[in-house]
Amino acid sequence: MRWPLTLALVLLAAPLGAAEWDVPLRDGAIADTYARAAEGDVLRLSPGTYRETLVLDRPITLDGQGQATIDGGGQGSVIIVTAPDVTVRGLTIVGSGSSHETIDSGVQLKQGATRAVVRENVLLGNLYGIDIHGAEDALVARNRIQGRRDHRVNDRGNGIYVWNAPGARVDGNDLRYGRDGIFVNTSKRNRFTNNRFRDLRFAVHYMYANNSEVSGNVSIGNDLGYAVMFSNRVKLTGNLSVDDREHGIMLNYTNHSQIIGNTVRNGANRCAFLYNANKNVFSGNRFEGCEIGIHFTAGSQDNSITGNAFVGNRTQVKYVSTKWTEWSEDGRGNYWSDFAAYDIDGDGIADVSYRPNDAMDHVLWTQPAAKMLLGSPAVQLVRWSQAAFPALLPGGVMDSHPLMAPPQALSVEHGSRADG
Repeated sequence: MRWPLTLALVLLAAPLGAAEWDVPLRDGAIADTYARAAEGDVLRLSPGTYRETLVLDRPITLDGQGQATIDGGGQGSVIIVTAPDVTVRGLTIVGSGSSHETIDSGVQLKQGATRAVVRENVLLGNLYGIDIHGAEDALVARNRIQGRRDHRVNDRGNGIYVWNAPGARVDGNDLRYGRDGIFVNTSKRNRFTNNRFRDLRFAVHYMYANNSEVSGNVSIGNDLGYAVMFSNRVKLTGNLSVDDREHGIMLNYTNHSQIIGNTVRNGANRCAFLYNANKNVFSGNRFEGCEIGIHFTAGSQDNSITGNAFVGNRTQVKYVSTKWTEWSEDGRGNYWSDFAAYDIDGDGIADVSYRPNDAMDHVLWTQPAAKMLLGSPAVQLVRWSQAAFPALLPGGVMDSHPLMAPPQALSVEHGSRADG
């Protein structure tokens, strides 16, 4: 009969499910079990602490089930992934080494670790939390990462380091301490979304990373919120910066990018700082309670700035130029909290132009000692004259169609988007 042979062939051709291995709690048990496992298998760790380091060079899932800890003992990286389609989840990971040269990390994703997934882990006190080093299309999601505090800030490692990792996604992580929350260098097509950053140097630090997105993140109490440098076509949307000390948003040699729907408030020296950043779009942002709302320098040109709200900044704009730069388009400009405007026709647009800076501002920026004269009658006369006769103004920013009310801003709380 041909039936048994046909049945045997069908059974052999049928896909086999991944095996699940229960790993006993003893040092070296993970590596021993992994050596016997096949590609695609799942290793489920018992509750407790495993003292070992791992190199995962075959596709596998390592599952700590939220109760297992791996301690690397202070040597190298705790988990190194070199194979595609590896998942690391549900672990507490501690005890990396201290070498910046080898980027000692809690989890290190090497170039072959395509489509790696690192999610729902707790990484504590490692030099670097997670290093995405050449791994394409990796996903790092919903991890809690706390860096070291036993060195000067600049000598610490980053929470998540992204190098030459096209397509990497970093979503919903909570990062604290260490140096920078996310540091990306020489990469492209990355998405950093819905993360929370606290007590860091920079929340997000971009270098040479094009065609990427930073959206829905929260930065609280860092030296600097979102720093985008030497990059083009970056979308910076719907982020929140609160109590960041130096800048909420900084663009340095950043071009053709979109800065839309962000909120910076309280504490920052500059809500936004642009250094030689050109042809970018600023729209729907709220810059509030900073020493300077937005500061342009080093030849930043051809930026579109409309539909933003400048609220309660000590100096709304710092922009030194002998030429006028228009900050309105299609009859719509920005909202300025210090502008006593009127709107007779009720269309929501002020009936007169707004010019945030005058000649005295330029003098004070170049000669700070002149602040002693701010209350003098001569200074007040100069400012009254310029307000009465705009032709006397020296050039700079002009908003010909100021908004009477601030636009609705997109706000985020705790790393997820919410209605403002």
